[in-house]
Order: sequence, then C-alpha cells, then structure tokens
Amino acid sequence: MKKNLRIVSVAAAALLAVAPVAASAVSTVSAATTINAGSAVNTNTNAKYDVDVTPSVSAIAKVAGSDTMPTIPGSLTGSISASYNGKSYTANLAKDTENATISDGSNPNVKPADLESGKSYTVTVPDVSFNFGSENAGKEITIGSANQNVTFTTTKDKDGKTVTGSTVKVKSDQNGVATLSSVQIKNVYAVNTTDNRDVNFYDVSTGATVKTGAVSLDADNQGQLNTASVVAAINSKYFAAQYAKKQLSQDNVVVNTETAVKDALKAQKIEVNSVGYFKAPHTFTVNVKATSNVNSKSATLPVTVTVPNVAEPTVPSVSKTVMHNAYFYDKNAKRVGTDKVTRYNTVTVAMNTTKLANGISYYEVIENGKATGKYINADNIDGTKRTLKHNAYVYKTSKKRANKVVLKKGTEVTTYGGSYKFKNGQRYYKIGADTKKTYVKVANFD
Repeated sequence: MKKNLRIVSVAAAALLAVAPVAASAVSTVSAATTINAGSAVNTNTNAKYDVDVTPSVSAIAKVAGSDTMPTIPGSLTGSISASYNGKSYTANLAKDTENATISDGSNPNVKPADLESGKSYTVTVPDVSFNFGSENAGKEITIGSANQNVTFTTTKDKDGKTVTGSTVKVKSDQNGVATLSSVQIKNVYAVNTTDNRDVNFYDVSTGATVKTGAVSLDADNQGQLNTASVVAAINSKYFAAQYAKKQLSQDNVVVNTETAVKDALKAQKIEVNSVGYFKAPHTFTVNVKATSNVNSKSATLPVTVTVPNVAEPTVPSVSKTVMHNAYFYDKNAKRVGTDKVTRYNTVTVAMNTTKLANGISYYEVIENGKATGKYINADNIDGTKRTLKHNAYVYKTSKKRANKVVLKKGTEVTTYGGSYKFKNGQRYYKIGADTKKTYVKVANFD
C-alpha cells in the first residue's frame, strides 16, 4: 500500500508552497505539502540515514541605485527535497518568506531585500514535519542530508533534549508524523546578477590561463597515494581567480579540489580508507570546479593525475586474421569513419567477443595494450556456421570452380562476413580460413 510523505510548515501557511504532486513532481502553493512516497520506511543498516532532506536556496543580492537607476532589492527563493525509497520529491519555499530567517553572523534577522553579494548567510527554515503514515507510528527515523552545509534540530530526543546535527534521529508520533524544530543551511551566498566577471584557472608559475592540467606523483612502496597529497599537488600548480580592480583576486572564489579528487576516485570505484589512502591507478582525471561567491560564475579544470611508478594496466589481447574486409564500429554498433581492415590482414583484439546494441557479437580492437572503443564484427574473423540445403560446388570465380569437391546437403560450413556479388549477378560466401579463392553460392544455404 502506498503511503504519504508529507512536509509541513507548522510556523505559517506560506512557508512551504505546494500543489498535489505526480510521481515526478514539483510543487506549487499550500500550507501542507503532500507527497506520494511509496511503501513504509525500512531502515537500511548500511546507510547513514533513512531519509535524505536536501534544501536548495537561491539568493539574489541587492543592487545599489544611482541618480539614473533605482535600487534593485535582493530576494530569496528555495526548495526542500526529500529523497525516500529511491525517489525525490520537492517542496518550494515561498519567495522572500518571513518564516525563513536569514543571519550573517552579526545580524540575526537580515531581510531578503538587503542581501549583499560576497557575504556568507545562514538560512533557517523552522518547523518542518514529515508524515510517514500510521504504520510508522512511534518509529525512530534517521534524517540526514547529502549537503554538508545542512544541519537539523530536533524538538526533543528520547531524553527530552534538543539535538542539532547533520543527522538526527526523530521519533514519529501516533500518526507517523516526525517533526524537526528547524532545517538550517549555512554558506548561502547572494549573487550579484550585474557582475559579469568570469572565473578562470591559472598556472601558478607562469600566470597563464589554463583549460586543462596535469600533475605527477609517485605512490609509496605499497602502491598507495593519499587524497591530501593529490589535492596539494593540484593546488600547488593551479589556482582559480576573478579580476577585481584590474588585478586577479582569489577572494570569494571557492575551489572544490578535495571533493573533486574523492569524486574522481569514486567514479573509478577506487576505495579510499578512513585516513585518505587508496590504491593508486596509473592515471585518473580530476575535474576541479571553481565558483565565485559574488556572481556564481564557475569554471572546471580537468587535471590528469599520473602515477609513474604504478604500471599502466594492459588489456589481454590476441592477434586474429580478418577473413573479410571489416569496418570499425562504436559501442552503439554505429560505423566509425571509412577506415577498414582488409581481408587476410591481422588485427589485435580482446580475448572475447562483446554483444553490442544490435545484438551482434564484435571484437574490440586493442592498441598498445589499451581498449580503443572500436569494434569489428566477429563474423569477419570467426565466421558463421551455416548448414547447406543443397549440394554445392566450391567456386573460384563466377565461371570457374576452385576444385572438384562437392559439398553435400546437410553439411555444416563456416562462412566469413557478408556475401560477395559476382559478375554473373549471383551472391557467394567466402569459405575456408585461408587466402584461397573459395566461395559457395548463398542460394545453396537458403
């Protein structure tokens, strides 16, 4: 039975604005946001939390006026997304709601109209509740967020105390409703929409703008590297900045090097232990992103990390003879260019065939021990076994037989690649794993 996950703003009707949602839905306006969440909460013992609650806040900075232009006030909008049972559902915050408080550290009640660019704010959304259904009444549910800037405050824990943290345990009431005192988002920056300065990456030694980067590090005697070493190597060679007052400035430009390194290793399924060590591959690419807190402009620098003392892995391969002219195909079974391997030449391929999107088996071409992403139809190499429906002669040309052999009906014969059209207008298959001109009429297999 499907139950509802409800996000409710107890503080005021305008805080969370939502309409009834479809399966892939986003919200409109209502005091209570009702979201179809699927079946009951089943705690995953391998997860840090049961429900992921990720707020997203967008702030626009105030633009000061002049003699000819009026002041443009700042504004605040946002949403709260709850990920539950593999699906994500969103409730929008009403624009410039008075129910979300904004603080800059010194002023605990900043008005959205007064937001300034380049300044860090904390946005707090009070009284957020989740209705998990009566079957989850009295159940302890762990709530967390994928956003490291988000913290939660519970009204009371089991001992009657208020608890704040990046993950909190909340006990639902007799109706299955779990309530948070607040959801808090730190490091919110208001964007100056009139500032068009770009963010770029630069080489530390030359000051030149760079679009790609490369660093080299040696692994230890166990073949390991530490994420901190990779971060330090990248940051010592490249920096990100914006122009300010006719010179480069790194102020207000945030670079995610540490996160980018971890994401790159995760993408390659390389495990990192609790203190940052990992088994180093010969090479991997880190996509470092820099973002301006002033105007939200960003740039990404792909950095190739090479570990010279770790051998580059090679793909097991074998040399095979192509028996029929063969074109190259990509992983989607689409022809790549016009190049081909002509018959009777050899090619280095993977040990086993791969079925591509069209259901046909192909060999991947291997060059210098690396997979190329180019494929050759296996039929051009291994051939296809076909059974003769009629007695058949073996031909050399359309008029001449290759020998005196008569292949009997019911014989299994291996043919290679597609058929050839001879001068007499009939089509023939190449047979025999050799360079001899030996062909059998296609009609004999029909």
